Amino acid sequence: MNEHLFNEKDIQQINGHGISLEETERQVALFKTARPYLKLTGPCVPGKGIAVFTREERKTFTTLYEKEKQKRSFTKFVPASGAASRMFKVLLGYLNQPGEIEKNKVNRDAQAGGASAPNPQIIRTGERALLVFMEGITRFAFFQDLSLTLSKNGMIMEELLSKGLFRDIISLLLKEEGLGYAALPKGLLLFHGYPEGNRTAFEEHLVEAVSYACDAANRCSLHFTVSPEHLKRFQACLKKVGPLHEKLFQILYDVGFSMQKASTDTLAVDLENRPFRLADGRLLFRPGGHGALLENLNDLQGDIVFIKNIDNVVPDYLKGETTAWKKITGGYLISIQNRITSYMKELATESTASEVLDEAAAFLEKDLLVAMPPAMETAGPEEKRRWVMRQLNRPVRVCGMVKNTGEPGGGPFWVKGKSGEISLQIVETAQIDPDDKGQQAILAGSTHFNPVDLVCGVRDWRGEPFDLREFVDPDTVFISLKSKDGKELKALEHPGLWNGSMAHWITLFVEVPAITFNPVKTVNDLLRKEHQPAGGRESQ
Repeated sequence: MNEHLFNEKDIQQINGHGISLEETERQVALFKTARPYLKLTGPCVPGKGIAVFTREERKTFTTLYEKEKQKRSFTKFVPASGAASRMFKVLLGYLNQPGEIEKNKVNRDAQAGGASAPNPQIIRTGERALLVFMEGITRFAFFQDLSLTLSKNGMIMEELLSKGLFRDIISLLLKEEGLGYAALPKGLLLFHGYPEGNRTAFEEHLVEAVSYACDAANRCSLHFTVSPEHLKRFQACLKKVGPLHEKLFQILYDVGFSMQKASTDTLAVDLENRPFRLADGRLLFRPGGHGALLENLNDLQGDIVFIKNIDNVVPDYLKGETTAWKKITGGYLISIQNRITSYMKELATESTASEVLDEAAAFLEKDLLVAMPPAMETAGPEEKRRWVMRQLNRPVRVCGMVKNTGEPGGGPFWVKGKSGEISLQIVETAQIDPDDKGQQAILAGSTHFNPVDLVCGVRDWRGEPFDLREFVDPDTVFISLKSKDGKELKALEHPGLWNGSMAHWITLFVEVPAITFNPVKTVNDLLRKEHQPAGGRESQ
């Protein structure tokens, strides 16, 4: 294939990127293959795929978690490379228009825009969002810094607010000559206000981790994936605030940073599925999506790893519930791992009793929701033993699931694999055939969604790290339409980190309360009561 697609300079570029020619050819072939939609057999619901713990069970798992802290190591893994620009989409849209951004005019335009609607009070989404931002400006944690920045530029915040003039305010919030928030990652934005000093999302993760990610030696381990251009800013933030919290909590931080590897980039193609070329003839490689972070997670060679998004943090007065459920799900994971280790030790001996094999198979089916295939029911003891051991000796992930309230995100489903096996998977809408009414009906029947609240056991029963790359479903890629220099192209993303990249893990779903999920997708989400100081008023 390479003699038709790639020349010698291409091959040099491919090798220089750390990607093999075979992998590049495989990626091109994926564009030409029909989209491999997943086959759902049903949504996971409480009692059937989603565990709902009693108060006594929650207490038991919490106790186990605290006990196991003496001999376990914990790491909090936070993808933090995403830019915050989407948070400010509405503000950037207004900033790119000519003229002053004047509060009274926006209000009049909004009311006029809703006059012909069934309800005249309905305000168009963008205008409503801008008005909410204007009305809540003083309640953002970055307000003080923004006021100071205006002052340095010869303007007074109070005067602009009294006149309802917002162009300069928004400009200095977002542009590089001001706070530069539009170009920063979410982790470096001020999220929450405190009397002693306001905190970025990054700092909130440092504080939150103290409650559940410290080992017996009070070492608190976190790992953030960041983009190269922001690494120094994250390191500077850590240098500034880390020692303060180490002294306050009497702990020692062990914080690591890594970047998405160039070798996980993917080749773009044109609309005819030919390698996309830049003006100088070079191939175009693009970041391979958050599924590429499996390499970073694998490099950690961790033990118990908590995974959580950078924007899902709350002020201190609300952290208690989050901490409690981290310990519950962590304890549940450890209880499962302990049973797996016990069975694996017995099954590893040549003289495994049939009772042990039957008990392990029952544990797989009842507790891990892994059914024995019909062919294995009639297999001999040795073949059955090997199958059971293969099923048990896999990474384990416990995924918190929140009741569906309309938030975007993947959901928990029973999925039928190529060989007919049924497994639990986190599924995105894009992975389901939009033209299959039956599949769409199953999708619509989902009651819960994935808030990216995972605790993972990534070592085997002997305590050795798994090679997580061995448990990926490579077919569950994402293909999307993008553009470069005015030309349309197709982009390929690796299987999502908590979708196809973990497809062959042992997967367990647990219902967690909605209060543990407080994402910040737009700047106005920071005005919700969950992101305001205790007693703060939620923006309507």
